[in-house]
Amino acid sequence: MRFDILTLFPGMFSGPFDESIIKRAKDKQLIDISMHNIRDWAVDRHQTADDSPYGGGAGMVMKAEPLAACIESVKAQSPSSTVLLTSPHGRRLTHDIAAEYACRPGLIIVCGRYEGIDERIRSLYVEDDISLGDFVLSGGEIAAMAIVDSVARLIPGVLGSSESAESDSFSDGLLEYPHYTRPPEFNGITVPDALLSGHHELIRKWRRKESLRKTKVLRPDLLAKAPLTREDHRMLADIEREATGGL
Repeated sequence: MRFDILTLFPGMFSGPFDESIIKRAKDKQLIDISMHNIRDWAVDRHQTADDSPYGGGAGMVMKAEPLAACIESVKAQSPSSTVLLTSPHGRRLTHDIAAEYACRPGLIIVCGRYEGIDERIRSLYVEDDISLGDFVLSGGEIAAMAIVDSVARLIPGVLGSSESAESDSFSDGLLEYPHYTRPPEFNGITVPDALLSGHHELIRKWRRKESLRKTKVLRPDLLAKAPLTREDHRMLADIEREATGGL
């Protein structure tokens, strides 16, 4: 899959994309990531990519001309790619959205900056706006990193094991179950017996119940829309009884 990132600060990506899973995915040629400095498409000698807003006000706005030229150039190289804008106006990034984009041939991610982009760019080129949440970042570069990471890990072969992605939090609408590793006892806390039993069905049921428990405590809003089975509802009833002392 191809990722093209349009930014005023391409140097911000050199560390995150040169380590861990993303680096391995690039080395295996499962993904291709290209950086495009928007200033390279500016026409003046100062490579101006922003200007003051019409109507006055604080801050600067990313100019239409260099950004449009950059998008058109990249789109010509990858016409089937989807143009995204990192923006507080956008849909909040979720696992389902990442899975949706993992099926696309490519993404062109425009990193917003300053007060935003000239609105005509959104009207003419942007196919989707994506936000990480209701908070403010200095720019869209961090959001672009999150988009690439969340999408890339869902591409077959990137994680090396399909089970890893399938059991991640949110993959089935719930938070993931707790994890333990050696030693079996640490500071007086022992690993749950089910995980030491070697009994696959017992382990499966323990993990599912603890996934439901964690979701109920930390993100009860997810339970309302999660695809729950009859077994899940029985487990939730057990969890409720345990929380009330068996009453």
